[in-house]
Amino acid sequence: MDSRIYTQVLIIGSGIAGCTAALTLADAGLSVLLLNAGQDLAGGNSELAQGGIIYEAAGGNDAHALAEDIYVAGHHYNSTKAVEYLCTMGPRFIERILLKKAAVPFDKNDDGSWNLTREGGHGTQRILHKADYTGRAIMEGLIARVQEHPRITVCTNHLAIDLLTNHHHARRSQYRYDVNNRCLGAYVFDKQAGTPKTILADWTILATGGVGQVFLHSTNAPGCVGSALSMASRAGVTLNNLEFMQFHPTALYQERSNRRPLITEAMRGEGARLLDGKGEPFMQRHDQRGDLAPRDIVAQAMMYEMLHTGAPCLYLDASHIEQDLPTRFPTVFEHCQKIGIDIRKEPAPVVPAAHYFCGGILTDLHGRTTLHGLYAVGECACTGLHGANRLASTSLLEGVVWGASSGLDISERAQQEDPLPSDLRNAIPDWENLGNENNDDPALVAQDWAQIRHTMWNYVGISRSTARLRRAFEDTRELVSHIHDFYKLTRISPRLITLFHGAHTAYAITQAALRNRDSLGCHHRVN
Repeated sequence: MDSRIYTQVLIIGSGIAGCTAALTLADAGLSVLLLNAGQDLAGGNSELAQGGIIYEAAGGNDAHALAEDIYVAGHHYNSTKAVEYLCTMGPRFIERILLKKAAVPFDKNDDGSWNLTREGGHGTQRILHKADYTGRAIMEGLIARVQEHPRITVCTNHLAIDLLTNHHHARRSQYRYDVNNRCLGAYVFDKQAGTPKTILADWTILATGGVGQVFLHSTNAPGCVGSALSMASRAGVTLNNLEFMQFHPTALYQERSNRRPLITEAMRGEGARLLDGKGEPFMQRHDQRGDLAPRDIVAQAMMYEMLHTGAPCLYLDASHIEQDLPTRFPTVFEHCQKIGIDIRKEPAPVVPAAHYFCGGILTDLHGRTTLHGLYAVGECACTGLHGANRLASTSLLEGVVWGASSGLDISERAQQEDPLPSDLRNAIPDWENLGNENNDDPALVAQDWAQIRHTMWNYVGISRSTARLRRAFEDTRELVSHIHDFYKLTRISPRLITLFHGAHTAYAITQAALRNRDSLGCHHRVN
């Protein structure tokens, strides 16, 4: 790929939301450039999703009940427009994109009906799944359609550096006087060539996923450091609900491991129970819904038990589930087998871990942000759907709904608005290295990452206090300043770009958590 290119639509991120948007746009006749930081289109959070995706009930007479479950889980802090939109449009987009286009082989019963399961916070069985690797099954179908589409160009090993805007980057002064700032594409780093590139686009979609890797314990893929949040923040885009970081209650406990394998909530939906160190169930002491309480409540209860007993972990007992566990939960069974646990006979050690980001870049029902030309979809966006805490199995559905909605919206706007003028494109310079020192020492970068992750886990984790958050604010502010200076002096590299994004993300989340003194949902303030 050339070092300077122009495309109608640039999509940064290739998870369920990014791929859905790409297919929707390409089917509408637009040319799409889909970027991924990894070696292939897989490897993000979407394919790690185990539990499933909400479908059947919302398509029947249960839309109101589903909406109520979303409101309850989100502590009624949700956007009513977003909830209603998901419940209305969800079944249509699943049928059109996942069932017909991607042909995802979701599990069925012997009579041909969908095999639906239930998770915490749901009042009924309404979750479509493929064993316990639903995300992987969905992504395999979507990626196959993306790779064969003639209007989609896929570029792997490309890491986003910064968004391009006329106010910040245009060298001709006339564009700086425009009242309305707009996104013009992005600077990206070609990891194979080892050089930055300039990608100009009429429309840009951020779909980079979550922020879990800025915490010490996380279920997220390695690249989930909040790059979209970091870039959007620097471009002056409005962010929202950054304090609401959801911690999944049941990640497999392993020493000396940062990314912890997820143990799907569907196991508790099928009857698994959380046990304390003495082998006794404890959730009923914290919530009348017991093991099927929403995630924020379960995670907080687990942290309470661990702090008061000094235990490094708790346990999940699935031995009494009647289904064949290796068949129903093959991914979990395999992960546990690797550390010597047979979940058919003994409980698995579990701990809470940073899992899903309920906040992000503020968007409307079509994924539009406050910066013209810029959209955000999936976990990096804040649609308001989740409120203060996400209901299980809404994330994949949100990715499909807003990925499709953004694609449809851009295809309509592309017919009404002119593309970027050539003189504006020419006014955007290529990337200039601010420094030439090749000193991105892995040891220095590793130390900075250790500071970020320990600070966020200890001070901005499951339970937060004013004293902890103030300490986190001071530490992250100083670190961002240090890394910014380092960034100026050092020749750009993937290692440095990722650290830069992660530090800015941690600082932004900490500021939001410190400002919000009300304890609600994922944002649990002890004082």
